[in-house]
Amino acid sequence: MTDSQALKRLPDWSIVNQKLHRQFVFQDFAQAFDFMTQVAIMAEKMDHHPEWSNSYNTVDVELITHSQKCISQLDIELATYMNDIFKHSLTKE
Repeated sequence: MTDSQALKRLPDWSIVNQKLHRQFVFQDFAQAFDFMTQVAIMAEKMDHHPEWSNSYNTVDVELITHSQKCISQLDIELATYMNDIFKHSLTKE
């Protein structure tokens, strides 16, 4: 999959340093941590783990398939899952 194909499917994401990148901003730390917990459970099931960081209510994410040295379908699937969790968290406010 090309980077442009990936971005068409994930309009809120960008390519930074050849990785899918997105910043998620939540209402507070608890909401950000809940998001990370839900994603961590799915990432473990997929055996595909994000590069991410958290500062208070913000989670920065980068996705790449290291074994392929590029963005793969696994990254698209995990990014889509993250988008779904994020949308759901907005309805909890």
